Amino acid sequence: MRHIGRRGVVVLGATSLVAPLTLALGAAPAQAASCTASKGPYQKQVEKFLGRPVDGRQSAADCSAIRAFQNKHGITPAIGYAGPVTWGVMDLMNKQKAVGKNPNKGGKCPTNKGRIACVDLTLQLSWIQDGKKLVYGPVPVRTGRDGYETRTGLKKVYWRDIDHVSTLYDVRMPYSQFFDGGQAFHSVGLSMWNPPGSHGCVNMTAKDAKKYWSLLKKGDDVYVYGRKPGT
Repeated sequence: MRHIGRRGVVVLGATSLVAPLTLALGAAPAQAASCTASKGPYQKQVEKFLGRPVDGRQSAADCSAIRAFQNKHGITPAIGYAGPVTWGVMDLMNKQKAVGKNPNKGGKCPTNKGRIACVDLTLQLSWIQDGKKLVYGPVPVRTGRDGYETRTGLKKVYWRDIDHVSTLYDVRMPYSQFFDGGQAFHSVGLSMWNPPGSHGCVNMTAKDAKKYWSLLKKGDDVYVYGRKPGT
């Protein structure tokens, strides 16, 4: 069992939130790396996504644009290489954008539960609905990485702590709403597309986590389904 807060509450499951190691391996080493002159296997796709001339050849301007994207989202090494991780993030962004305002088009999240928070692991999206009515979202989220997957199924918010601190990692987890052991909605100061993912929690931006806090209450349903890419 693992302690998940200063209040001495003990829960089962993986405590989420990015380990300090992830942060330690982030921006500084990437910024120190040199820009590569090599084209990547997803050169054309990445060029198109970034609005660059699509010629499949790496230029200094291409590398600079790719590298800026990598640094923004914590993709390492940030050397401007159009590889599978960088394209994977961009491809996910395209798929998220295509969802628009109809995230439950396939009807996978229950519409007979009243207010419910839905989490689509495959598209890394979450939203709140009431029956068939979309209340908030969809918004991008960052769920559990390989080996720390956010568990699927129907759950309920069982504990809320607006100023929660993880005793395992000694890091803040603002607007925490726990729904399955140590797994919770909460805000992080990272890009939602920062790979490889959390330690099980559903990471959100501060804006979205705050909104979820205002819309959900203890006992509300949470439904998690799908499978995060790479897990």
